Amino acid sequence: MSEHSLKRQLKVLTVPVFIEMALVMLLGAVDTVMLSRYSDNSVAAVGLDNQLMSLVFLVYQFFSMGAAILCAQYIGAGLRKRLVQVVGMALVVNLMLSLAVSAYLFLYAEQLLQLMGLRQELMADGLVYLRITGALSFFQALSLTFSASLRSADKVVYPMVVTGVVNILNIFGNYALIFGHWGCPQLGVEGAAIATAASRAIAMLLLGAIHFKKHIPSFPLRYFRPIPWHELRNLLYIGIPAMSENISYCLSQVVITYFINQISNEALAARTYCHNMIMFVYLFCLSITQGGDILVGHLVGQRRHQAAYILGNYFFRWSMIITLTGSALLALCGRSVLSILTDNQDIIAMSVWVLVIDWFLEIGRTSNIFAGSTLRATGDVIYPFVVGVIFQWTIAVGLSYVIGIPLGYGLVGMWVGFALDENIRGVILLRRWRSGKWRNRGFA
Repeated sequence: MSEHSLKRQLKVLTVPVFIEMALVMLLGAVDTVMLSRYSDNSVAAVGLDNQLMSLVFLVYQFFSMGAAILCAQYIGAGLRKRLVQVVGMALVVNLMLSLAVSAYLFLYAEQLLQLMGLRQELMADGLVYLRITGALSFFQALSLTFSASLRSADKVVYPMVVTGVVNILNIFGNYALIFGHWGCPQLGVEGAAIATAASRAIAMLLLGAIHFKKHIPSFPLRYFRPIPWHELRNLLYIGIPAMSENISYCLSQVVITYFINQISNEALAARTYCHNMIMFVYLFCLSITQGGDILVGHLVGQRRHQAAYILGNYFFRWSMIITLTGSALLALCGRSVLSILTDNQDIIAMSVWVLVIDWFLEIGRTSNIFAGSTLRATGDVIYPFVVGVIFQWTIAVGLSYVIGIPLGYGLVGMWVGFALDENIRGVILLRRWRSGKWRNRGFA
């Protein structure tokens, strides 16, 4: 495949992934926007809950991330049987893991929220939202696996369509159940949780049906007798470092949210509003990296390492240009957008400064997303994990705490610490990518 055709295929993959990820982010943002018309306290409670649910979903991505990398390389190498084996193993293990986690979230929701330092006046809203979305979170685990498998085979349109349908259902469900329209009871936060959990269940059913119809129609038992332990080992080799890095990041965010919660309810609400706005800034970087990493995996499976390197540099340049442009626009228009979401001037003032600082943060985050994800796609999974854990806890947690609380700069000061963390890690991971030490680490 020529360089021109690779770039064309990258565009074909990126657009559906971009739309799908925008809709996934919208699914969480819809709850925040609709609840903002209900109360700022409900936004703060659900924002902290979603920090915990993000951590849970990263645990679920443990095997689906590994499956996606292996599938892409096996497709590039033409290893159909190993492709079926790795997807089958990922589905079974993810189901068992997610059922156990879902049960734990339902039974110990209150203890978890107390551990995270949720204020007592927010506890009722936080508890009902976490119990409902947590107990049914196993649907998301299977959805992630089905979606990763479909994407690795270039079937990126199907997850996009499913996510679009689910978002529409979630919007209507929120409208009916939060505010009590169309004869439904007015349930507030509980209604948002029910609508979100039901939407995720429907997404899993649709993705599963498409996966069996369009990608892998069956999982023959002879492929799993004896159990293909080598594929499980490969999943663990990729999944444990990838999951551990992401869990470390998410745990660091939970600790950071705990610190922000100590500042004020307004700081916690501002962090939630900013987070939901900023997600859409780095959306293109996430989507083009996911699309590009599918092709990088195929090329590594074919042992075309120089082509993988050229392609990676190409989509990294575009990621940086578009992300920084979007971040600048958000900083300029942030006050207007925030005025629609809340009339609390303290929240707006904090958030405006956060959005300005975030432009500098996005330089590092774009480098991190590209280099960390693409190194994993080539099979170089240990290095991003080690770098991530070290700097997430020393800079993102440690330094941001010192700046924000003892030094008294609050949420804005903490965002400066986040920016330093992202940029230092970005420089280190980019050097690893450019060194070429990731070559010859493929699994096919």
